Amino acid sequence: MANIVRRSPTLGDIARYDPFANIDDLFRSFGMRPLSIEGEAPTIKVDITEDDKAYKVRAEIPGVKKEDVKVQVEGNRVTISCETKQEKEEKEEKEGERTIAREIYQGSSYRSFTLASEVDETKAEAKYENGILELTLPKKEGTSARRIEVK
Repeated sequence: MANIVRRSPTLGDIARYDPFANIDDLFRSFGMRPLSIEGEAPTIKVDITEDDKAYKVRAEIPGVKKEDVKVQVEGNRVTISCETKQEKEEKEEKEGERTIAREIYQGSSYRSFTLASEVDETKAEAKYENGILELTLPKKEGTSARRIEVK
C-alpha cells in the first residue's frame, strides 16, 4: 500500500520556486549539451596528509603551466594560486561556416588552508608535473602547543 503524505507548501517555498532551475538537466535528458556562454577557471582540489615531520599536499591543477603556479607559506597558512588562460573552440571557422559556440576564459584561482603546525619555509619543496602539484612542507621544530594553567 502506498504511503500518502499531505504537504502544504509555505510562502517561502513558493517565493523560492525557479521554473528554470533544472533546465540543464532537461537538455541532458535529450542527449544535448546546453550552450555555455561563460567558461570557468579550474578549481584547485587538494589531498593533505601528515606524519611526525612534515605535511604532504597533493593539489590537482589541470591545464596550467608550471610558471603560472605560485605557492606561498606564511607560518601555518598555505596558499596555492594560479593564472589561467585557456581557449577552446567547439568548431573551427571555415569558409562559409560560422562559429556556434566558443568558450574562452581566463582568470586566477586560489586555494588557501591552515595547518595545525607551523611550516619551515626554508625546507619546503614544490614539484609540478602533469597537472599535479606536490608539496612537502616540513613542520617547524620547537613550536609545539603548551598548556597554560588557569589561576
